[in-house]
Amino acid sequence: MKSQDRLHRIRHRLHEIIFEADTRAGKWFDLILILSILSSVLVVMLDSVATIKVSYGPLLYGIEWGFTLLFTLEYLLRLFCVTKPLRYAFSFLGLVDLLAVLPTYVSLVLPGSQYMLVIRILRVLRVFRVLKLASYVGEATILIRALLASRRKVVIFLLTIVTLVVIFGSLMYLIEGKKNGFTSIPRSIYWAIVTMTTVGYGDISPKTNLGQGLASVIMILGYAIIAVPTGIVTAELSHATRKKISTQACPACMAHGHDPDAVFCKFCSERLNPSSNK
Repeated sequence: MKSQDRLHRIRHRLHEIIFEADTRAGKWFDLILILSILSSVLVVMLDSVATIKVSYGPLLYGIEWGFTLLFTLEYLLRLFCVTKPLRYAFSFLGLVDLLAVLPTYVSLVLPGSQYMLVIRILRVLRVFRVLKLASYVGEATILIRALLASRRKVVIFLLTIVTLVVIFGSLMYLIEGKKNGFTSIPRSIYWAIVTMTTVGYGDISPKTNLGQGLASVIMILGYAIIAVPTGIVTAELSHATRKKISTQACPACMAHGHDPDAVFCKFCSERLNPSSNK
């Protein structure tokens, strides 16, 4: 019984260090982890440079395997300290953690696959917990809510843009014709999209006075159109409410986004702090 209690305390402590950023140990763990991730991605990038690989290939190979073993140990510890390992293993971050180490082992059979290790950069998403930027996750939720609320207006706006570029593209095809590079209506529509979005690649340009006049109208209209979706989303954001969240991760389902004073997970109803007597 004592051994089970000890094991439980170890798992809880590991979970606190690995998955949380509210403690000093958890913050240091994630900071070291992020530095290791960035360093390992840099090693993979350097290994792809021919001149560097010729001179330092064996060294980079050894460093890469060192990082892989470190991340493998970290992945196993994550599975050990959660109450539902399979659920974490098939979650987004769990799959990213697995893909962070898998290519190196696969490269033993399929040479070259180790360059897929740049996927480790996705793990830097954990920086949101490390730097106490959980509030930004809340802001992202507000932005998503505003986008969803304004989706019908945005769709109508996009349909209007599609209609305009089809009309302008067709007009430019009639005005300029094939001799000036507008060889088809789809290609002319491409030019209208590039011009209206103010990108202006310059691979096609009108040569006639009438075509240049129409192009000028489209360019000015493009600047005016850019402000429309911004206004739509901003109006919805003004109605959104801010909600504070903590960096607490549920030990059962690994969900985030809980209230600072939450005792139970709002997704699976498990206690957020199993060792607490609340």
